[in-house]
Amino acid sequence: MAKISLVVGSVYGGAEAVAQQLQSALDQAGHQASISDAQTATSLVSEAADAWLVVTSTTGSGDLPDTILPLFLSLQSEFPMLPDLKYGVVALGDSSYGDTFCGGGRQFGQLLEELGAKELCPLLTIDACEHFDGAPVALEWLPNWLTQLQQQTTKV
Repeated sequence: MAKISLVVGSVYGGAEAVAQQLQSALDQAGHQASISDAQTATSLVSEAADAWLVVTSTTGSGDLPDTILPLFLSLQSEFPMLPDLKYGVVALGDSSYGDTFCGGGRQFGQLLEELGAKELCPLLTIDACEHFDGAPVALEWLPNWLTQLQQQTTKV
């Protein structure tokens, strides 16, 4: 089974709650999942995870929350190439913000793509206007992501 680091950016705790539900589901599926507290690229890469699952809300005008911004900036500045890394992004936002809807998750996914990581499934966007609790939506998406992870891991 895979070792998965959950990378969380939360303002009011919604993304953190979703990440905790995903961690529990991953553990129950036999994976080794942990919520990372890494604040630098070096520390996150040193966790030696097979995959990263980014769960982040969006703040301001499509910005990343303060809890994940230092890690994002560290990845940007250190720019570690991650061609063997598999990832997924669960982005939480509010569609009433228009073009900046889920901007935090989109930014993080774009950076991981620039670093050469392999996106397993298209970014999942969860709209707070439709879903007060994003966990059920993320848990419905998770099995497909895990299937892709298994397929990509066995190809190597």
